[in-house]
Amino acid sequence: MKAVIQRVENAAVTVDGRVVGEIGGGYMILLGVVENDTEEEARLLAAKTAALRVFRDENDKMNLSILQVGGEALVISQFTLCADTKKGNRPSFTSSAEPSRANELYELYMDELRINGVKKVEKGEFGAHMKVTLTNDGPVTIILDTDTWKKH
Repeated sequence: MKAVIQRVENAAVTVDGRVVGEIGGGYMILLGVVENDTEEEARLLAAKTAALRVFRDENDKMNLSILQVGGEALVISQFTLCADTKKGNRPSFTSSAEPSRANELYELYMDELRINGVKKVEKGEFGAHMKVTLTNDGPVTIILDTDTWKKH
């Protein structure tokens, strides 16, 4: 499971011209689910996301979590994060999870963010063509990948 986390002042997602999710300060998260991802990985990734310390403290150091600043999260399902670009110039998406499984883990990840204390979690529309707008704060962009935490 992969997450691209951007610290934002605000973010919104629209589908067919209507806003389906929007937040103030916090994280805009692109979430990619790979074919063999598990519930355990969704829980681990959500806990890591909630605990990630990239907000400024009183000394202007990135030392506070989204929980400590009362931030919000907008989570967008993004199967293209699972792209395989090893061969040629056209990405392959065969390692992406099957859509119903991906949606299951996407929903679980958002539930786990709430369980971990994120006060407001908004989302896009799974499988839809979405337009995402945001104001990146910093800019700060962090990539989390559960594969990096697996024992090899």
